[in-house]
Amino acid sequence: LSPVWLDRQGPWGSVRLLATAQDTQPVPLPSQARVVICGGGIVGTSVAYHLAKLGWTEIVLLEQGRLGAGTTRLCAGIISVAKPISIESQMADYSNALYERLEEETGVKTAFVRTGSLCLAQNQDRFLSLKRLASRLRVLGIACNVIKPKEVVKLHPLVNIHDLVGALHLPGDAMASPPDINHALAVAAARHGVQIHERTSVNHVLMEKGHVTGVETDRGPIECEYFVNCAGQVGWLRNTVTHSTLSKFCCHFVLSLNLCLVMDMDGRIYVRAWQGGILSGGFEKNPKPIFTEGRNQLEIQNMQEDWDHFEPMLNALLRRMPSLDSCEIHQLVNCPESFTPDMRCLMGETPGVHGYFVLAGMNSSGLSFAGGAGKYLAEWMTYGYPTANVWPLDIKRFGNLQSSRTFLRHRVMEVMPLLYELKVPRWDFQTGRQLRTSPLYDRLDTQGARWMEKHGFERAKYFVPAGKDLLALDQSKTFYKPDWFDIVGAEVKCCKEAVCVIDMSSFTKFELTSTGDQALELLQRLCANDLDVPVGHIVHTGMLNERGGYENDCSVVRLSKNSFFIISPTDQQVHCWSWIKRYMPSDPQLHLEDVSWKYTALNLIGPRAMDVLSELSYVSMTPEHFPTLFCKEMSVGYANGIRVMSMTHTGEPGFMLYIPIEYALHVYNEVMSVGQKYGIRNAGYYALRSLRIEKFFAFWGQDLDSFTTPLECGREFRVKFDKGTDFLGRQALMQQRQEGITRRFVMLVLEDHDAELDLWPWWGEPIYRNGQLVGVTTSSAYSYTLERHVCLGFVSPATAGQNPTVITPDFINRGDYEVDIAGQRYPAKAKLYPFSSLFAQQRRRKDDMELSNFQGK
Repeated sequence: LSPVWLDRQGPWGSVRLLATAQDTQPVPLPSQARVVICGGGIVGTSVAYHLAKLGWTEIVLLEQGRLGAGTTRLCAGIISVAKPISIESQMADYSNALYERLEEETGVKTAFVRTGSLCLAQNQDRFLSLKRLASRLRVLGIACNVIKPKEVVKLHPLVNIHDLVGALHLPGDAMASPPDINHALAVAAARHGVQIHERTSVNHVLMEKGHVTGVETDRGPIECEYFVNCAGQVGWLRNTVTHSTLSKFCCHFVLSLNLCLVMDMDGRIYVRAWQGGILSGGFEKNPKPIFTEGRNQLEIQNMQEDWDHFEPMLNALLRRMPSLDSCEIHQLVNCPESFTPDMRCLMGETPGVHGYFVLAGMNSSGLSFAGGAGKYLAEWMTYGYPTANVWPLDIKRFGNLQSSRTFLRHRVMEVMPLLYELKVPRWDFQTGRQLRTSPLYDRLDTQGARWMEKHGFERAKYFVPAGKDLLALDQSKTFYKPDWFDIVGAEVKCCKEAVCVIDMSSFTKFELTSTGDQALELLQRLCANDLDVPVGHIVHTGMLNERGGYENDCSVVRLSKNSFFIISPTDQQVHCWSWIKRYMPSDPQLHLEDVSWKYTALNLIGPRAMDVLSELSYVSMTPEHFPTLFCKEMSVGYANGIRVMSMTHTGEPGFMLYIPIEYALHVYNEVMSVGQKYGIRNAGYYALRSLRIEKFFAFWGQDLDSFTTPLECGREFRVKFDKGTDFLGRQALMQQRQEGITRRFVMLVLEDHDAELDLWPWWGEPIYRNGQLVGVTTSSAYSYTLERHVCLGFVSPATAGQNPTVITPDFINRGDYEVDIAGQRYPAKAKLYPFSSLFAQQRRRKDDMELSNFQGK
């Protein structure tokens, strides 16, 4: 049988396991399989291919229409590594290498050609962003060159360079035919035993007790253990992808097929050679959303031409390549594409349903991502984890709150234009805001709070003093010293000398309770630290995976013998819940509750925090009466039942107050009223970030991830090997301790760096030791105490091309370090964690308090 392939000349050849076109007798569906993949586009075929390569059998791929007849058919065919985050560049780099060898592997012509690409910059900020991208790509071993405008003409003679300030040349970028790549992956998968059935729709996924058991199709049921949703914009996921129109046009103009792909992001267009002419498209500022509300198309159709809508991009093309003015326009392709709420794809196992995996929402980069994403998902299903940190893409970064139709309608209008928008550090989405707020939101807003969003929760960045130009601050965008510099500096100063209040209500909060020892036993199994502590004690601990890497970094309070309060990062709400539930026995006497919404959290930071609370509670708050890392339930003002904890998240002295929400406004007002005599003021997360980085505090999701172990980041003191429980990751850590670690978490204090004039480090900057690349920064901030920039990151000899070797403190201390900021290197001094005090002017008692706050007793 020779199935019909859309838009191909001639048949596929003999691939007998594939279902045939509509006019032939379909191959019967199997009654059972190990895994069913829904979606026969390039993403679904990539997953099938990689699962088969990893030795999986009984794989069934179902496509409701014909293979590749969705957005794969109308894809522009660009494979570029110029992506905003490293994991996406890694996926694209792998895809590039995979597609290049597919023709040899399968005999299917894929039209793959490595042309290289040019990313153009019309202004200095764009040029800086390209330089930062180049530094990051070099860390990944990806070739790239920052070039001048005159060099652009040598690579693409049609490009008008009169308004350019520079460009980034990526010689490894390529172009290919997406339908042919899809075809080749399908052929290779079929040869490895994958059964592929076209014109077969999945109606329902069957589940029992939280596990996938099968699927219902329009041709009958299939029992299976795993289901993979690769249905793209018709997948209607828990976090639904939405759609916008994507316009492209093709014109006849005799060009070499080997000409560079051109991406003019300031002009919002891309241009590539295509069938002797060019194909150009872009991401308009005013996209047209399409919402089918569950109505399905068997195959994606080209929509009606809309030249008025495309005109701005056409004008941008003609400005960039004026010689095209006389070319003959062949066709305008107006097609839908899938976008997600944060411009990153959805990957991984869904929370609450074992065996249900997702890979969808490619944000118009399906060809670039499909190879690498399919590989990582196949590894995830095979080993229980992928071989790279894919947290930025994990579907568990979202919750139900981002599934609102109204939220998605508004956000998608913002997302698509942002793909080519210049994004400076710490930019924020403007739509879908004020979704989750603290009870104090309005009060803080009237006091000048400027807001950022995390997992749908509004958090104050800083507070603009009266008389400042609010509009100018809101619109300030730069890679250099930001306009909020002095405001944050004043908040930091107040945290160190008086007392500040930071609303940290967004933190994830769980309560784990049991009638017997079940809660303690579960936490002892999940946590590396010892949770069998006296009631009232706080334990900082990691929840590790079997490799010893951090799945969560949290603080746990023992409220009573069988009751625990778990505090985790904001964006861990779904992930941490899923992780605990994964290992939680089915026991009616054991109960886990998400109480994030029940408590407002106020962080009182500074040496006068104890004075404020003493007045409000009539209880002494000195370290002698209220030791570090201790929790008491007490009254504050008129309010009872406030959980007061002697800890902060910055290393400064202070307290966390977890307040039942009905008391939040009262407690805040009382704290601010009493605190006036002590110089109290509001502070935001930018001040907190500066404080925690200068004190070497690592945060999960920024510095720590599922591949980072406590031994690598100086937190071995939080691992209790001898607590009598074989906790998750213990064996891996024992082996690592015996063999030695191959990378270390370091602090780098920049020298000869002028914060007024030089580019700032933000994160992701390469680290060099004795001239060799050894790592990247994971977070950075200006230290108002040291009056220098401080970067945190990991150093490893393996990054410099050496084989993994044990890295010792001596290796760190004897090196000469530099941090690369957009191509310019600045010398830096390296410090290990924990470190001797950098703040000699501070009192010894305060230093002791900070170190104790680090370690957790």
